[in-house]
Amino acid sequence: MSVMKVIEVLANSEKSWEDATRKAVKQASKSVKNIKSVYVQSQSAVVNDDEVTEFRVNIKLTFEVN
Repeated sequence: MSVMKVIEVLANSEKSWEDATRKAVKQASKSVKNIKSVYVQSQSAVVNDDEVTEFRVNIKLTFEVN
């Protein structure tokens, strides 16, 4: 039987929501091991001068606890 834990992570990117998600996982994996899945809870964007300048994601990471 495995024990799983879920944490919430916020990340941003100037490129896309997908890039923000990848950055979140990459950064979290520096201190959290055994990441098994990611759930994008919400997405938002920052608009400046009628242009999208930043993509933001709020994700939930699931990882196995040893």
